[in-house]
Amino acid sequence: MGQGSELPAQGLMCKTGWTGLPSRQRWGFPMAIGEREARGAVNELNPEKGTNAKTERKPVEDAIQSRLRSVEFGEPQIYETIAIVPLITRGDGKFQYRTLGESLADWDIAITEVSIAGSIQELMVVNHTAKPILMIGGEELAGAKQNRALNTSILVKEDSKTTIPVSSTEQGRWSYTSKVFRESGIVVACKTRSQKTPSVHSCLEARGAPLADQLEIWHGIAELQTKAGAASPTSAMSDVFRAREEDLRKCDAIFKAVPNQVGLLAIINGRPAGADLVSLKAAYAKLHSKLVRSYALEGLLDSSAKPATPDSAIPGAQAFLAAILAAEERQFRSVRSWQLNEQSQF
Repeated sequence: MGQGSELPAQGLMCKTGWTGLPSRQRWGFPMAIGEREARGAVNELNPEKGTNAKTERKPVEDAIQSRLRSVEFGEPQIYETIAIVPLITRGDGKFQYRTLGESLADWDIAITEVSIAGSIQELMVVNHTAKPILMIGGEELAGAKQNRALNTSILVKEDSKTTIPVSSTEQGRWSYTSKVFRESGIVVACKTRSQKTPSVHSCLEARGAPLADQLEIWHGIAELQTKAGAASPTSAMSDVFRAREEDLRKCDAIFKAVPNQVGLLAIINGRPAGADLVSLKAAYAKLHSKLVRSYALEGLLDSSAKPATPDSAIPGAQAFLAAILAAEERQFRSVRSWQLNEQSQF
């Protein structure tokens, strides 16, 4: 594992076609897996490279297939209706990047509204460092005029400015609480990621832009608030997680990262709910807790779900991985970046 040629820093990014949208990063490019992934995958090409989809399809497909086949399943971890299967590998990818959380903590990245007036669907990212930054689909940002979550996984180019596609996760606020965004510590609930995926893919096909159905997302958050009994003056997704913090801490204690883990596959109510995979063990360690919580919240709020069993977890994971390997691949252009040759205007 970890052998073979790596793709360029801003080369190809793969986002899949179906449920929870966390990110699986393999061979130097981010990927996202969800429950309905067997319906298709989307590879996003860097427009600055001017790359032709036909010439790039084979290297991307080979890289994805090779890395997925190298994944091994760890011992299933069980809590009530939730089963988490660790995805492990013996080697790291060669391509290096940082996670969103560590970059924000070190003030190496600045995320703001695109203008003083703001736009619900877009944010501006300025990466001041010489390393790319991985931002995974569903990762939430807090502050500015309204909390947002990424519509897709993005590898932000080094020393660049990038406009990123997002959706609101806080319907009842449109006023500044801060100039810049901070990490909220949340990857939005897997069902919310699932709900936005079809509209993101439809918009990619129709307009070439990964935009989501905002009303559908707000409706999904409202349903979660009702299930969790979470009062929220601004209808914020983060308040749902806060309301179930005690239960989520129990999940943290049970679903611990294991050696060589680079991802997870979640099974809720006996069915695969989604999977997340990255290429670096150190990067996954920083993402583990909030990825687990994204799935755990859904399982905790599903009162009709059946108790999970270790015996069914591995066969379910194997069938899901086989469906991913058989998925159809399609390609679209990625978001555009600009080199940092001028000051941010905000």
